[in-house]
Amino acid sequence: MTVSEAAELVIQAAEMTKNVSKNVQVAPVYLLDMGEPVKIIELARSMIKLSGMSVYEAATGDGDIEIKITGLRPGEKLFEELLIGGSISDTSHPKIKVGDESFLPWPKLQVELNFLQKSMQDFDEQSVVTIMSRLVTGFVPNS
Repeated sequence: MTVSEAAELVIQAAEMTKNVSKNVQVAPVYLLDMGEPVKIIELARSMIKLSGMSVYEAATGDGDIEIKITGLRPGEKLFEELLIGGSISDTSHPKIKVGDESFLPWPKLQVELNFLQKSMQDFDEQSVVTIMSRLVTGFVPNS
């Protein structure tokens, strides 16, 4: 997807947001169809070739730029989950879908965040876990 295509889809999704009622209890999350996934290694090779250089091959010693595969770093993912739930609907635009995600209205969220902050200041781990479990759909503590 080109930058201009992405910008156009973002602008069109923003326009759709104008029609959303302020009293709804679910927040629309727009999902943009960006085309087929691209392997990072292929993207790197293409960028090297498009810059007029070649990929370094250790076996022959030829090439300008070496590609190193370092593996996943802590916190990195192979796939990104776009929605926590699974409710996806079509919109009037074929490349824009909408997912309905639940959320807390700001006044309620602010109260919960104040409780969370107090629990953290008090080093009350159990309370922090309880609040996070209430606030984050699918939250599973790992310790």
